[in-house]
Order: sequence, then C-alpha cells, then structure tokens
Amino acid sequence: MKAIGYRRNLPITHADALEDVELPIPTPKPRDLLVRVGAVSVNPVDTKIRRARKPAEGEVEVLGWDAVGIVEAVGDKVSQFNVGDRVYYAGAINRPGANSELHVVDERIAARAPQSLDDAAAVALPLTAITAYELLFDRLRIAKGGGAGQALLVVGGAGGVGSILIQLARQLTQLRIIATASRPETRQWCLDLGAHAVIDHRQPLFSGLKAAGVEQVDFVAALTQTAQHYEQIIESLKPQGALAVIDDMDSLDAMKLKSKSISLHWELMFTRSMYETPDMGEQGRLLGEVAELVDAGRIRSTANNHLGAINAENLRRAHALIESGKAQGKVVLTGF
Repeated sequence: MKAIGYRRNLPITHADALEDVELPIPTPKPRDLLVRVGAVSVNPVDTKIRRARKPAEGEVEVLGWDAVGIVEAVGDKVSQFNVGDRVYYAGAINRPGANSELHVVDERIAARAPQSLDDAAAVALPLTAITAYELLFDRLRIAKGGGAGQALLVVGGAGGVGSILIQLARQLTQLRIIATASRPETRQWCLDLGAHAVIDHRQPLFSGLKAAGVEQVDFVAALTQTAQHYEQIIESLKPQGALAVIDDMDSLDAMKLKSKSISLHWELMFTRSMYETPDMGEQGRLLGEVAELVDAGRIRSTANNHLGAINAENLRRAHALIESGKAQGKVVLTGF
C-alpha cells in the first residue's frame, strides 16, 4: 500500500523530511477496524513527533492522527461496526499513523462519520473535537448545560482545538466565551464560531478582558503559548478558578497558582488509547455525539486549508504551514 513517512528527523524544508513509500497492509487485531483512508488532517502533534521521534534503523515512521474512511475488514471481536461503514477517528499515538492507504484502529475510539460532511470536512474534526470535549467536560468538569453566569477564556481561539472548543462551549454550555485572536480574519472566525467576544493576545489579557466587560474569568483553556501568557492567565482567573493546558513547555511554576487556589489540568487526548483505560470507549461515544451535532447543523467543520492529495509533497506543505503558527482552522488532504 502507499504510505507517507520518514526515516530521519529532518527540517520540513528537506526533501526527505517526509517520503512516499510502499508498506505491507496491516493486519487488524481482534478489536481493530481495517480502514481504507479517504482523507487525513494534520495537527501540531504530527510536526512534534516528526521532529522528536527517531525511527528504528531501517524502519519508516508513519504519522497522521485524523482519518476518515471506509471499513474494509474487522477483527474477530469487533461488535460496533461492519464492513462498508464510513468512520472517523483520531487514532493512537503509540500505533502507526493514518498517512497510508489502509490503516488499523481500535473500534472503541472510532465513530460513524457525520453524514452531512464530505471526507475533507469530516476529517478536520476528530482529534481537535476529542481534545476540546475532554478539556471542557472531563478536565474542567463543566456540566453539560451548565456555566450560567460564568466565563471561559480560550487562548488561541482560531487554531484547530480553539475552533471546535468555541462551538462545543457555545452549543453545550451557558458559558460566556471570550476567545483570543490577533488578526482581523481570525477575530471574525472566532466570532462566527460563537465566541461572545474576542481580545488580542498580543496585548495584556487582563486589560483586554476589562475592555470586553469582563473583570475575571472562571475558566481558562490555554491552547497555545501558555508559557508566554502564564502570568496574565493567572491574573485573569478568579480565585478558585481552573486552568486547562494542552501545549508543551519547558516548565510550569505551579506554585504561582497557590494564592488563588487555582486548579491545573492537563489534557492529552491520547491518554485513553495509550493506556487502554476502562473508559477508552468514551472517545468513540463523544465522536458519535459530535457527528450528531454536525448533522443537526449545530456544529460546523473547521477545515480551512485543503492542500490536495495525500502524498509526501503536500504533507510537507501541511507541516510547514502548521509550523509557521499561522494556520487558521484545520489543514486537510484527501485521496491517494
């Protein structure tokens, strides 16, 4: 089968940073689906793994943790899907990625794709939707339908996770949502997705909130450059507020949260699949809920950059765009 991978950790400008290769078709385990991939999207994790994870000698590392496709075969213990089902999912970080014609995924972390979206639009959703959903309802423990009289600050509202988190918060809670964005087009993007207000993260967050009529917030979703904004985030949070973080940094001084009794939560959507937690199937369930919200017209796809077919050249372009920090919404590719 055709696949795209890498053999060495190289800058994305290098012609061999990602290569077109031929690999054996994978064999499904008992709970696996074998999926013929129709579309993939690229997330920051793809670029981080490409730079940091070294393939074994003579091996090819295949990336890609968002996929939409048709089930071609199932393991002997699969109970939720049949051959011919169209599914979407974000995969597992400790298994080969989906940048290949055929891919295996555990059925517990997959769901039937939204019927109202084509592959390019649907594939933008899984990884970021899981991250945003878990951040809101599992980490920050905001109640579905709750949040009346409370405010959420989304740092990095126009990125992949921010774009779906704003929508989920607006549709499933009563929170007042304040997003951050720095350009006119990203500001409008956040407002169109449901943010009640948008402030400029190039300026002090606390003063931006005041200008938006908010003194302090109850919750912060820190999605990007948390270290840069950390002091301002703490200042912006109410005493006994909650901070949820998804990005990587060299260090984080949790002692600074003590005087306000601020709780700190880390969100990594791969935790359930990596450790095969008892509630691993929650990811498949929530993706099913997201698909229903999409088909009901309550949530829209965040696909915003279609870079063509799934091949090494186009994936190198996608990685470069993600690494630039200027991607708005999601970057998707379709077909081999």
